[in-house]
Amino acid sequence: MQKYAVDGERGTGHGGATPVHTLFDAEVAEELDSRRLSRVAAGLLGALSVRNFFTEGECRAIVASLAEDRMGQYDAAVVGMRIKKLGPAVFDFYNNGSVADAYWEQAAEATRQRARLLAGQDPFQAALDRLAKAWHGGAAVATAGGRPLFAGMIREMGEGAGLHFDEVEREFPDGLDETPLCQLAFNCYLSVPESGGEVTVFRRRWRPGDEDHRDGYWYRPHLVADEPRVTVAPRCGDAVFFDPRNYHRVGANKGGGRRVTLSFFIGVSAHGNLLLWS
Repeated sequence: MQKYAVDGERGTGHGGATPVHTLFDAEVAEELDSRRLSRVAAGLLGALSVRNFFTEGECRAIVASLAEDRMGQYDAAVVGMRIKKLGPAVFDFYNNGSVADAYWEQAAEATRQRARLLAGQDPFQAALDRLAKAWHGGAAVATAGGRPLFAGMIREMGEGAGLHFDEVEREFPDGLDETPLCQLAFNCYLSVPESGGEVTVFRRRWRPGDEDHRDGYWYRPHLVADEPRVTVAPRCGDAVFFDPRNYHRVGANKGGGRRVTLSFFIGVSAHGNLLLWS
């Protein structure tokens, strides 16, 4: 007996095929709530955009206070494009099951630089407080070896980012004190270009054979050519949530303007609280 309709059409109710729903749409919400965030975490939404997570005034204040000359960047020789950033990514400092000392030094300096960007306050703390208020279990920074990790990287991408995935248990195995049940990406747009800069998320996870299809730091686009996808265009002040274990990419800017985000990862712990890191 045929149980699922291949074309996704609804059955007639008279012995017809059961409808198949894609469950990979993009949804827009006026405010963040735990039900919608749970749907992203459970894989029932491809992406969630929350309008005005930061106000335009808050975004302007942060970007105006951001000293570009104090921002570092990923190694362009490795990633193949220029991506500026304030703050370290923990997987860059993972070494045989522990975190290198240089990570903690860079984390402390980045936190100090970020601490007063939002009218004398830390924009990451504002984001953490808003997440904790929306989520029934609260939110806190993840720890490694009992020490709080850095969370809340500020990044500027003008040339985009190639096809890739982010999964903490592959990049930083057993590194977090609590293993998250799932992983989400958070990006709040502090500044947006005239066009471009969109993120596209594919309903496709990494498979071992994918390593034969690397293109330097990234993966070749044909891996996701036939996969369901959602594309979200940047909008100033909006926060976008998606599962970064799915392959995703970022389009290059077009026209004027900068694409600047406050970015971090979110894990849902076995205790039901949110864990944040970068």
